[in-house]
Amino acid sequence: MLVHWIPTDIPSTLPANASHRVGVGGFVMNSKREVLVVQETSGKFKGTGVWKLPTGVVNEGEDICTAAIREVQEETGIEADFVEILAFRQSHKSFYTKSDLFFVCLLQPKSSEIEKQIVEIEAAQWMPIDAYADQPFVKKNQQFSAIAKICIERSNEQITGFTPKAVTTGSGKKTYIYSPK
Repeated sequence: MLVHWIPTDIPSTLPANASHRVGVGGFVMNSKREVLVVQETSGKFKGTGVWKLPTGVVNEGEDICTAAIREVQEETGIEADFVEILAFRQSHKSFYTKSDLFFVCLLQPKSSEIEKQIVEIEAAQWMPIDAYADQPFVKKNQQFSAIAKICIERSNEQITGFTPKAVTTGSGKKTYIYSPK
């Protein structure tokens, strides 16, 4: 957005462009305790050998639960149902000086045959959850390690996340409130 405040004697009251970017990661685990993981063709993980959860950005007007399902399907071809938000983190000045909100979402797979996206994804596979958590990068990186620990705890039914509840706002819009079960 390109703007210019014309009056020179009055402080600008134009709101800043978007202050946050919202991202999602899909934690999809099958009945064999294998996690759906990808390697990317570009970005900071290109060529590193790091296996990570499918991730992406929430589109304008899109709900977090819908975005998680869409990103997993786009990157891997796996159809899934949204179960709950397991965790989220907030980071400032991380994406073009904007704050970043990232939600880790538990999804239940409805299919198992991977069809990786050619443009963004180098490889996709089902990986044992312990092998995912034992990757050197995951073990060294506090954020990735914390996410892996939360995913393992949820897979062992030690914790629960936040499930969506459809509600209507005072102005009549449909939305979701996420809360513990």
